[in-house]
Amino acid sequence: MLLKSMLNAEADFEVIGHARNGEEGVRLARELKPDLITMDIRMPVMDGFEATCEIMRSNPVPIVVISSSVDAEELRITFRAIEMGALAVIEKPFGPKHPDYDKGRQQMIQTVRAMASVKVVMRDRKASRVLAAEVFQRSITVHKRFELLAIGCSTGGPQVLKSILSSLPAEFPLPIVVVQHISHGFVQGLASWLDSVSALRVKVAVHGEPLLPASVYIAPDERHLLVARCGSRLTASLSDAPPVGQFRPSVTPLMQSVATSCGEMAIGMLLSGMGDDGAAGLLALRQAKGHTVVQDQASAVVYGMPGSAIKLNAVDEVVNLGEIPSYLQKVVKS
Repeated sequence: MLLKSMLNAEADFEVIGHARNGEEGVRLARELKPDLITMDIRMPVMDGFEATCEIMRSNPVPIVVISSSVDAEELRITFRAIEMGALAVIEKPFGPKHPDYDKGRQQMIQTVRAMASVKVVMRDRKASRVLAAEVFQRSITVHKRFELLAIGCSTGGPQVLKSILSSLPAEFPLPIVVVQHISHGFVQGLASWLDSVSALRVKVAVHGEPLLPASVYIAPDERHLLVARCGSRLTASLSDAPPVGQFRPSVTPLMQSVATSCGEMAIGMLLSGMGDDGAAGLLALRQAKGHTVVQDQASAVVYGMPGSAIKLNAVDEVVNLGEIPSYLQKVVKS
């Protein structure tokens, strides 16, 4: 009832259905054909994961998961729903008497409004994992030594990160630093989920820690993740600097720090995401002679971030998601 009142209060929103459980949600999605669904996780009869699977398999609709984010089992189900095609996850809003009510309401409204315009595609519940052994078809013209991979992503990013990281081998020789736009409170759950599906170690970055090969470091809530150099060693640096383009963490400061610390010995990559965060940073890295890559439009849920980088002439290579793992391995080996 709280969600309905929040959404109906917006002039451009209309709540056309309210399901009491996941099974009823699947039926109403088919009958009412909504522009977007907000999906609870813990529901009777059929939970949010099962309902998301059924909707994305038969009648794909943008889905925003509403989660309490406090329970390990709920987080596990939440990220399984994200894997199956849900676009975003936000925390359950507080009641009107809570001091953070307005902030939570605005976050939810902004997320729902943005996700409603995303075009989603039908997904097979048994979608196969992308195999790194699938050979990248084009010849590799990059021949240099790399010491770091930096990645930026937003909408659609968790699914793409899972696809890439689960396909890289345990002996991948570079540290990987990641900025993923995600609602406050969910980054640890994201790291834990990715760690469970990848041979690489995945964790939330800690200020000052060394960046080690075969390890993935994700920016924490409300802090920019930067890369610093201490002699021959690269370390993670966390910054409380103001948001960049409304984002903290932002992809652009990460890429700029990588350009400064690593220059031509870094690979920068922008994946699926709304907006243009990271495009200017990727340009800085390319100007520093680093190797810059973006996901192609055909495989991206949203092409805002990669497309913005292309417009700035910040991109060396455009690669389909299915070929990214093998591409990275061939570039690193070359």
